[in-house]
Amino acid sequence: MKLTILGCYSATPRIVAHTTSQVLETRGHLFLIDCGEGTQVELRKHKVKFNQIKHIFISHLHGDHYFGLIGLISTFRLLTRETDLHIYGPKGLKDIITLQLKLSKSWTDYKLIFHELSSTESELIFEDDKVSVYTIPLDHRVYTNGFLFKEKSFERKLLIDKAEANQIDVAYYRKLKQGADVINKNGDLISNTDVTTDGPPAKSYAFCSDTVYNEAIVPIIRHVDALYHEATFLEDHADLAPKTKHSTAKQAAQIAKLAQVETLILGHYSSRYKNLEDFKKEARCIFGSVELAQDGKIFQL
Repeated sequence: MKLTILGCYSATPRIVAHTTSQVLETRGHLFLIDCGEGTQVELRKHKVKFNQIKHIFISHLHGDHYFGLIGLISTFRLLTRETDLHIYGPKGLKDIITLQLKLSKSWTDYKLIFHELSSTESELIFEDDKVSVYTIPLDHRVYTNGFLFKEKSFERKLLIDKAEANQIDVAYYRKLKQGADVINKNGDLISNTDVTTDGPPAKSYAFCSDTVYNEAIVPIIRHVDALYHEATFLEDHADLAPKTKHSTAKQAAQIAKLAQVETLILGHYSSRYKNLEDFKKEARCIFGSVELAQDGKIFQL
């Protein structure tokens, strides 16, 4: 998994601080997560190929998380895109985008497929043979979801020399990679574990923005390899968190600790703060493995 932060600040975009958007590359997919204003410029800046984006996930209908979407959709049209585009987001998003396209008479030549979300329970919203994506219901001022991306198990790694030594026909190599025992050329049953080893470990990533402190999400995100959790405030403004339905760095760290995640990535910082290291410092009082999201930063999970 490779995570590229395109923007990680709250509220309004600035020259050096972009609103929320991320790209997650995993198992042949390139998922766009949120699409704040200016996302397509950041995609170009970081050389992300537009035609590889086939699935976009929008957490909620606050502008700093989706105002860049109509622009990106329109640019895809101007670039003569033909590939279907799937958009997952709150109920109402389809109406907003459709109205903009209708009034501007700018209907796309490719299919826009909306998957509107309204459930307050975690649900599976995308799945193929390599990846599953689930919603993470969050507690914000409007209906909001985070998203959990889970790789499925990799195939086992075939040890060619051992397979040949055991006189296994190449026609059975595929079955071996899938974990099956097979019959060799002499009619003997060869155990899969004798000629294969475990494949690379499957990875998982949870995106949680925006939300007030909410322990209900802990069972959903337990043991993920990386958790991105909003940290709009530091402790000196902790009183603003419940009022605005946001979280502090310490609260994000508490969620990470309870969920026993591998790494916590903080983001969605308020522009009132000048030193981001203060977020890491406060979070590390609660949880040890803390990273700071920054525009353009890449995380290899």
